[in-house]
Amino acid sequence: MINQLEPWIDHNEIKELKRIVDSTYVTEAKLTEEFEAMTKDLTGAKHAIAMSNGTVAIYCALQSLGIGKEDEVIVPDLTFIATANAVLMAGAKPIFCDVYEDTFCIDIEKAEKLINKNTKVLIPVHLYGQSADMTKINSLAKQYNLFVIEDAAQGVGVKFLDRHVGTYGDIGVLSYYGNKTITCGEGGMILTSSDELAEKCYMLKNHGRPEKGVFIHKEIGYNFSFTEMQAAVGIAQMKKLPLIISKKKEIYDYYIKKLSKIESLTSCFIDHRCEPVYWITSFLTDDKDNLAEYLLDKNIQTRDIFYPLHLQPCYGKIDIKFGKYPVSEKIYNKGISLPSSYSLTYSQLEYITINISNYFS
Repeated sequence: MINQLEPWIDHNEIKELKRIVDSTYVTEAKLTEEFEAMTKDLTGAKHAIAMSNGTVAIYCALQSLGIGKEDEVIVPDLTFIATANAVLMAGAKPIFCDVYEDTFCIDIEKAEKLINKNTKVLIPVHLYGQSADMTKINSLAKQYNLFVIEDAAQGVGVKFLDRHVGTYGDIGVLSYYGNKTITCGEGGMILTSSDELAEKCYMLKNHGRPEKGVFIHKEIGYNFSFTEMQAAVGIAQMKKLPLIISKKKEIYDYYIKKLSKIESLTSCFIDHRCEPVYWITSFLTDDKDNLAEYLLDKNIQTRDIFYPLHLQPCYGKIDIKFGKYPVSEKIYNKGISLPSSYSLTYSQLEYITINISNYFS
């Protein structure tokens, strides 16, 4: 089976993990600090705070901004469900917004129509390794006095106008889940330029304390700690990041070159202001289900685009207002993601593209 996505793990991760065995420190010690420092170097963020995962990182971001009951948070309808679930976890209301048909990112004009007196936050998602339009988003946020939390879970290494995503808003969030561009197995990161917000986010993840090892808790907090094991894997992965980004670009270019003449396939538009990371290469086709079944029979695994939030069964059980989201539905109904792992060989890529060409011919 050619898997749709898998991490690149080898002896380099073992080498870093051995440092933990030698040190005997397992929770948020020197390796975590090293990983956070590497993240600051990569992104240019003033503060990088490691979290147990990306979902709780979004939750902490919302809590640090004072977001809670009766507050509304605008999120794109086309995203992984964690974006909206973190809003519910904070006690606020997610308001779903349709997306642009070309980039799959939040439609700013439609977002503006959703703003009311209860709206407090915009959460753009940098979907599939492409940046949302942060120029328009920050302009809209400034006009209506809204906070911006960037969900850059899929955006490690992505830049917009030569600036790393996650550093445009009040707070940005990265993720290191097992299928991300780089992984820690699990893990998230808060990015912010604000000393105050950084302190609040750290206290929220550290039982309400400004530092570990003390037993006086100034605020209500929780345990969203990172581990040295995650940091060790993350350090090895960060060293591989340039090679991963380069290989994913080669994979994307190969697919475009070999499949561009198939009229039934349409690739995602890339904003010229964005320096993407081709985390996953996806296409749109009217025949995605049959194509996916055909490829699976050839031992080629694919996957769907994210299921639109307004169609999620769990949200039909709670009080969430829905509108119409024709674009996100269209993208889901037509979207298919092809194998995009660093480990793909060119013989495998050739096999994949030949089978896709054979299917449409």
